[in-house]
Amino acid sequence: MTRFDGKVAVVTGSGNGIGRAIALALANAGARVVVSDVLVEDGQRTVQEISDLGGSAAFVAADVSVPEQAQNLIESASSTYGGLDILVNNAGIGGGYARLHEVDPEAFDRVVRVNLGGTFLCSKYAIPHFLAQGDGRIVNIASTYGLVGAPNAPAYCASKAAIINLTRQLAVDYGHDQIRVNAICPGYIDTSLGRRRSSLNAEQIAEATARREKAAGMQPLGRQAQPSEVADAVLFLAGDGASFMTGSIVTVDGGCTTTFNYGEASN
Repeated sequence: MTRFDGKVAVVTGSGNGIGRAIALALANAGARVVVSDVLVEDGQRTVQEISDLGGSAAFVAADVSVPEQAQNLIESASSTYGGLDILVNNAGIGGGYARLHEVDPEAFDRVVRVNLGGTFLCSKYAIPHFLAQGDGRIVNIASTYGLVGAPNAPAYCASKAAIINLTRQLAVDYGHDQIRVNAICPGYIDTSLGRRRSSLNAEQIAEATARREKAAGMQPLGRQAQPSEVADAVLFLAGDGASFMTGSIVTVDGGCTTTFNYGEASN
């Protein structure tokens, strides 16, 4: 098992879902984790879970699309634990379900500001800490929707694709500084619809769940992943076992981007 004893990690959007699983996994592997989210109660619950398991964690509320809040998050992590070693840019929003001509410009901008802008800002403020110590690891959570086109998700697809190429670009600029930057593209992950759930009624929840389960069933592995399976990939990329990996785009998608989908689940 990869160990991170003595390391300090920031995980954005870690109040729920994939981010929560990443924070728990890093803490379980010995890291001191700064949990961050706009949902204060959820973030504090993640911290409590880590503490209950004997780990070390602190919470910093932050909207990563706001420069001052992103900077405060990184500086708070460094001042609380005396340094920073790992940044996981996980915070993101979906942006609704519509074709581009139906999308409100402000809604499109908001998705880009949070997903891409948050990745940019947190990385911007973390990199000087990594440069000072001559080492650092950034793992960006992108999406398979950044690799392929997907129906009715123009802002989300665009923002995640941009994160993928920003990952490559940062790897080019900072490789000689021993800062490794990689990205993970999750596919269908069983997060119980995550933050979307609170905005949907019971019928919409049932429809969305059925749609996701049907789509996941058509992938080569035929199921949704658990958030912990994405967290395992983060631990690998942030650890010494991936010491010669930077600019890599790793899919955790059950094989969905490897094959043409004919529209019918396998028996």
